[in-house]
Amino acid sequence: MTLETKRMLIGLARASGLEERIQAMARGEAVNPTEGRAALHMALRADPTDSFLLPSGADGVDVVPLVHEVLSHVEDFSERVRSGAFRGHTGRRLLNVLVVGIGGSYLGADFVATALAHDPEAEAAAAEGVGDGRRRELRFLANVDPVDAHACVRGWDPEETLVVVISKTFTTAETLLNARTVRSWLVGRMGEGAVRDHMVAVSADAERAESFGVAPGNVFGFWDWVGGRYSVSSAAGVLPLALQFGMPVARAFLAGARDVDRHFLTTPLDANLPVLLGLLAVWQSSFQGYGTRALVAYSRALAKLAPHVQQLAMESNGKRVAADGTPLPRAEASEVVEFGEPGTNAQHSFFQLLHQGRAVPVDFVGFARSQAPVRLPGEAVANHDELMANFFAQPDALAVGITAAQLRAQGVPEALVPHRLMPGDRPSTVLLFDRAVDAFATGQLLALYEHRVAVQGFIWGVNSFDQFGVELGKQLARRVREQLAASRAAGRGGEGAVEGFNPSTERLLKRYLRASSQKASAAGPGSGSGSSLPSDSPSLKESGAGRSAHEEHGGPALEEKRRAGEPSPHPHHHRADHHEGFPATPERDIPIRTFLESTAARVDPRPGDQ
Repeated sequence: MTLETKRMLIGLARASGLEERIQAMARGEAVNPTEGRAALHMALRADPTDSFLLPSGADGVDVVPLVHEVLSHVEDFSERVRSGAFRGHTGRRLLNVLVVGIGGSYLGADFVATALAHDPEAEAAAAEGVGDGRRRELRFLANVDPVDAHACVRGWDPEETLVVVISKTFTTAETLLNARTVRSWLVGRMGEGAVRDHMVAVSADAERAESFGVAPGNVFGFWDWVGGRYSVSSAAGVLPLALQFGMPVARAFLAGARDVDRHFLTTPLDANLPVLLGLLAVWQSSFQGYGTRALVAYSRALAKLAPHVQQLAMESNGKRVAADGTPLPRAEASEVVEFGEPGTNAQHSFFQLLHQGRAVPVDFVGFARSQAPVRLPGEAVANHDELMANFFAQPDALAVGITAAQLRAQGVPEALVPHRLMPGDRPSTVLLFDRAVDAFATGQLLALYEHRVAVQGFIWGVNSFDQFGVELGKQLARRVREQLAASRAAGRGGEGAVEGFNPSTERLLKRYLRASSQKASAAGPGSGSGSSLPSDSPSLKESGAGRSAHEEHGGPALEEKRRAGEPSPHPHHHRADHHEGFPATPERDIPIRTFLESTAARVDPRPGDQ
């Protein structure tokens, strides 16, 4: 980008009313017009002396005192858990924290927790006061796949586990199913009374959380003026961080985000880093036609940065219409796909395409120091220097490339010149932090990308704070869930009527019902309905506690049959010999290729099938 291009982009920003839109967001105006809501996530990390007003009545309501009331609640509770003053149902210390959430209730907090896991200050805080060579553990359960739940509790003792359920409305289907799954794990070991001592919630709907069994004093609030993907600075992110690393580390993270907020609100456009990043992104997509962009952080600690920014950017700005409902040109926000991977892993994953295939703008993020420096005797450079050598080389290679003349001068055989030529002229942005990844820098990085995304949305004229695109799939999933429940209840391998879906989905559902019913009887514990989460605690195995779940579905005798591979007597485990055009298959597994070939040969296409 030339200085003239920069000047013109600043002119575009002014013509778009960017400065006024930024200030309107800070004033608490309804910058989310479709839902009539503010986007006051900057207030979540405001200093107590700051003021962010939510328009209400004549003067408005300052939300900063509300924010600090919740932060004080987080600090008090996390310190009591960490000190051992707050204990589990059986009097054991709570050393394991499992965060249950999805999307914005998970990705941002997981990014920050991963970033700080090996920061020396945060790592020391995680072990503080534990003793016996142990340390606190923090895990995140997001995917409704039961394997995720199994993996998250493996090796943990329920008596030492605190569960934090994060759901703004406390209605998210995946989160609540996972919460009920973990709840059953706790109850199976310690009884219903354990829920109040082992489960807390972050939610805007305290009533729903309390009806789930969370003690009233253990619901940490946040508000409808905070979008899920912008909620990392609320209790949704700060509570898990404070429980794992202590409140001083969490406050340093908030301070880093606040530092960028102040820069964003007070710095002129031509020197404003989030503004410049946003304008660059608009330039590259809307004017130069690049439909993708990559984020490559040269730090293993930032392994979860790209997944967070993927959601932040694509859920915010992946829209087909502007805020006023008019369709967007194809080159606008709806066309931009964001992805990423830490360097140097990314170089061995997709950089071949970046250098010689499709041109993709790249954000490179690097740090002057390492969280865990290593310098081996006899090596020319330290490990971090080796990492950073690649960090500096890759943007140069993308920009400059290598010509045929240069390759010939290096003695490359003529036949290989076309294969090794790299055209260059591929855009990238380089962000270099003059420190290691720590809590403050992580907060800065979070706010930097939040504001970059908002700037893009303001320029494009889209609403960056709603996400109706995720709703249709949820609605259809509810219909499928109802169908699966009805088919399971009907028995006969789920052969009851499957209807109301497109023909392709109907056939897939029927196949799924048959296959899953057949396998449930033969695969043993953990595969079918009624299986509970594992507990690796010796005391649990010795006492026999926690087996109530499988006893409810047939008891020990059925469990023994499952271990022996005998069929289950449950009616919906019976298989059909033939089903609506699908080939009959034996009980044993068959190669996928054989299945596809036989299905293709025997299924008659219906009109409209693709």
